[in-house]
Amino acid sequence: MDMIITLEGKATVKAQYNGHTIKTDQPEPAGDNSAPPPFDLFLASIGTCAGIYVKSFCTQRGIPTDQIKLVQTMEFDPAKRMVSKIGLDIQLPPDFPEKYRSAVINAAELCAVKKHLHNPPEITISSSTQD
Repeated sequence: MDMIITLEGKATVKAQYNGHTIKTDQPEPAGDNSAPPPFDLFLASIGTCAGIYVKSFCTQRGIPTDQIKLVQTMEFDPAKRMVSKIGLDIQLPPDFPEKYRSAVINAAELCAVKKHLHNPPEITISSSTQD
């Protein structure tokens, strides 16, 4: 399935995919700051993907998730101008079953976004004329 990307306004870029519109923008002055920048969505996809796996793990075992949160930290390498390390801390409530503490980490490790970062796809860029 194709994702269709359109360019709008000052720096707004929208992606249409699977029936959803994903809007991005850039902070002022380059953009209007009306939506997250694309890179922020990329970073959020890591934590939210892990969160889906944690949620599913807990739900399957009848463990409440209302007091669980994931805190994602990023270390930035100024020389490379890139994120050099991403950490995820799954913060569990005191009454979380001890026997599942390591298993919930293993569940988060199943995140498809993380797996793609460890085995990145080849990305090719071309140009064509619209029909």
